[in-house]
Amino acid sequence: MRNSDPRLWMWSEALAMVSRAERLRGQMFQPAPAPQRGRAVHWEPPVDLIETEHELLVFAALPGVDPDRIQVTITAGTLVLSGDRVLPPELRTATIHRLELPQGRFERQISLPPGRYEVARPRMVNGCLVVALRKLA
Repeated sequence: MRNSDPRLWMWSEALAMVSRAERLRGQMFQPAPAPQRGRAVHWEPPVDLIETEHELLVFAALPGVDPDRIQVTITAGTLVLSGDRVLPPELRTATIHRLELPQGRFERQISLPPGRYEVARPRMVNGCLVVALRKLA
């Protein structure tokens, strides 16, 4: 039976809806199985693309990604960033209370401005892959 004060029952309904949404999110977003080469892409990292006089700088948010698992290529005017984000081994036996960072195979294709570029120095900085593309004459 609802309380006669609409503020109280509306608040109660809102809390119940939030609880249902959290349960559904937990059921829908389970860790993906370990990806293999040639398997489907699971997610795309957000990127920033900044141009200076001598280079393009690409910043890709890749927290927790092992730099050795990242591939950087340029094909037909498109920069392709790809790789895998795998669950840390500690999570195999842990109880997961929240898992929001994407897991599995990622790939991001970024159309580059006209010109020729050379990958100068990919590196990880504060959870971001930073790729410097040197402009070639």
